[in-house]
Amino acid sequence: MAREICLRQLSMRPRTRAELATALARRQISAETIADVLDRYDEVGIIDDAAFARAWVSSRHHGRGLARRALAAELRRRGVDAEIADEALETLDPDEEAATARALVDRKLRTATGSPDAVFRRLVAMLARKGYPPGVAVRAVKDALAARDAEAAEFADGLDVDALADGATGD
Repeated sequence: MAREICLRQLSMRPRTRAELATALARRQISAETIADVLDRYDEVGIIDDAAFARAWVSSRHHGRGLARRALAAELRRRGVDAEIADEALETLDPDEEAATARALVDRKLRTATGSPDAVFRRLVAMLARKGYPPGVAVRAVKDALAARDAEAAEFADGLDVDALADGATGD
């Protein structure tokens, strides 16, 4: 029965060992049986938290534009070991992360309305929710605003990226 539950869960989407253990425990499967089944699935490669974490990071970064911090939180919620999560997150290049932040800003900026100050705050907040560090978020929005129009460029020129990033982190 435990094997069937695991296979059913895995047929929907890849799962971590912790997710499968939780699903089995909810069905009142004994801890010994859970350990036996999951150990066997580990041995034969049916579950692989490291592969799951690498795929998750790639998929969620490219698909949703999530940054390292948000991805780390998602992996923790899915029960991925911190060391395995860190290894998967190392595959994210800081330059690629900054480029993704800028692409997200450019996409949102096309339909953004309001004063440059209000647009700036909304876009930085959007990037913060996606896990981008303050420096990356502020820089991406400033650069995008500078390229948008004269009024936005004038506003962006007045921004001190380093001071804003330090202020956002409480340094």
